Amino acid sequence: MRTQVGIVGAGPAGLLLSHLLRRHGIDCVVLENRSRGYVEERVRAGLLEQGTVDLLGELGLADRLHREGLVHHGLELQFAGERHRIALSELTGGNAVTIYGQTEVVKDLIAARLAAGGELLFEAEAVALDDIDSAAPKIRFRQGGAERALTCDFVAGCDGFHGISRPAIPAGVLSTYEREYPFGWLGILSESPPVSPELIYVNHTRGFALFTMRSPQVSRLYLQCDIDEDIAKWPDARVWQELHLRLEDDRLGPPLPEGKVLQKNITPMRSFVVEPMRHGRLLLAGDAAHIVPPTGAKGLNLAAADVRVMALALGEFYSKGSSRLLDRYSAICLERVWKAQRFSWWMTSMMHRFAEHTPFERRVQLAELAYVTGSRAGATSLAENYVGLPFEAV
Repeated sequence: MRTQVGIVGAGPAGLLLSHLLRRHGIDCVVLENRSRGYVEERVRAGLLEQGTVDLLGELGLADRLHREGLVHHGLELQFAGERHRIALSELTGGNAVTIYGQTEVVKDLIAARLAAGGELLFEAEAVALDDIDSAAPKIRFRQGGAERALTCDFVAGCDGFHGISRPAIPAGVLSTYEREYPFGWLGILSESPPVSPELIYVNHTRGFALFTMRSPQVSRLYLQCDIDEDIAKWPDARVWQELHLRLEDDRLGPPLPEGKVLQKNITPMRSFVVEPMRHGRLLLAGDAAHIVPPTGAKGLNLAAADVRVMALALGEFYSKGSSRLLDRYSAICLERVWKAQRFSWWMTSMMHRFAEHTPFERRVQLAELAYVTGSRAGATSLAENYVGLPFEAV
């Protein structure tokens, strides 16, 4: 097989890239090791920045998003028995965030890709990347019991943290920066109506909690838990009991509605970045290059920003024969990545309980929350980062 750009991974990064390349008239093939059903059902992020929504709209891929997505013009921070609203749109000139599950984004992108006749191969497991330093790299993959090869001009590694793309880069090329947090999130998807029209971030003496939603009928709720927590020790009744303890306060609103638990999982908290994001004809995007703790809601949005730059760079290469943007791809993306890492680290540090915190550090944490919610400047800083910083000039 032969194409211009071989894309490894049919998550949001790889799928969105395929549509961006099509706009530039660039041929590509997307390889995904899982089945279509698996990809469309795995529950991941659910919050889209303003820039991500706008980008999907530009591509004509946001019709269902605009019909079904829940636009949020603010969020709430709860601590010390009080709840404070951060007016996102008011503080950022009208920008907002939209709740629309990653599963729904992926379904939309797959349907549009197939409707346009684009090549999207499921259950095609990429096993090796060859000759990435050459002008004709190859992706070796298995499908239907046979091993095949896809030769291309460029490889887009959009296959996540555990994929084959990043390890294909020779030893000694990448610099790695990471931090593991001493806790995780226990999350549930519940068939219950939202308790609030906006997200609620909670700093509680028992640990962090987060209320969000996926639709007017389905809520998504999280609890800070031990990093090595055994999910078997968290039956539904215990989860609801802890959510009531951390989220509810008679002075702040109605009690939390309970419902059937549709999914339960534990998510580790990690900050991770590799530099550079390009080596030879291989370009990394999304989780293959960086992971952020979910507190800042940046993962999917960073992937969208990466592939936007990648598509522009490849478009310039094919239309003008210029490598100017390709040579700057990593630097442009990493500028945004590190700003998102800073914000996600700050939100995580401000909202969670750390076992090693002294009483002094606990009071400083509460003072930080009081400043952010009591100062327009502090609230604006949070709002600007939360709705998404402007795309970098290229």
